[in-house]
Amino acid sequence: QVQLVESGGGLVQAGGSLRLSCTLSGRTFNTYTMGWFRQAPSKDREFVAAITWSGGSTAYADSVKGRFIISKDNSKKITYLQMNNLQPEDTANYYCAYDPSGDLTTWIRAYDYWGQGTQVTVSS
Repeated sequence: QVQLVESGGGLVQAGGSLRLSCTLSGRTFNTYTMGWFRQAPSKDREFVAAITWSGGSTAYADSVKGRFIISKDNSKKITYLQMNNLQPEDTANYYCAYDPSGDLTTWIRAYDYWGQGTQVTVSS
């Protein structure tokens, strides 16, 4: 069983920054992919960023390119999402997710395990 715990959400003014963390525990494969998704009220959950654990390849949604950075700490099994120049439209509940395939994918159904989410609110 895989467990994911997010932290680092909060309230920030537009233009500010936050760093989210996702700690992975439990039985995992040697290669896998970690993703960040977000869901705003009354909207579908959407892809934000992903990183492969073995090679460190990354992918980003167009809406966050140039502002968000996904990274990882292999030894601690922590995935980070550094969010810069935050805007009110970034307000959402942010979830990390685990895909055992190791492929770099933005497809939400590829991710088998999910954290409970951390709320990010950006005021204008």
